[in-house]
Amino acid sequence: MDPSQSFNQPPGAWNSSEKSAMLYPSAPPPPPYQANPAGYCPPSFPSQPFPQGPCALGLYPEQPVVAVQPAVFVSAAPLSCPVPDYLGYSIFTMLCCCFPLGIAALLFSFFTRNTNYSGQRELAEKNSKMALILNHAALGTGLIFIVLLIIVNIVF
Repeated sequence: MDPSQSFNQPPGAWNSSEKSAMLYPSAPPPPPYQANPAGYCPPSFPSQPFPQGPCALGLYPEQPVVAVQPAVFVSAAPLSCPVPDYLGYSIFTMLCCCFPLGIAALLFSFFTRNTNYSGQRELAEKNSKMALILNHAALGTGLIFIVLLIIVNIVF
């Protein structure tokens, strides 16, 4: 590595007057401000549906003016006649009959309640039907288990 060329030192042909010319250029001053520069249209206000003045035709005379509609936000309202969620039935089957099927029924009951609140009737009906089927299955499983338990205790 050549010691005369270091990264910390400027090259040998460096002229310090060039640096001062970069800091203080002698360029002409910028042009004066215009009332309506090319390509800029002032914003319109709600009482003015279309732009007024020289920008009414756009940047080019052949260009049509496009009116933009405001954004519409749709929010779902809760159902006026909600689908039954069978939450009490699900809690009963979870605690008294068949715990695994009761938990699944409880989850579908919560899903039904959430979709009722968000206004999705078809999904609420589907979740409600599944919660009812799981509740019936848990109740049947629990009853069969209890009957078998009673028979086994009587016989043996």
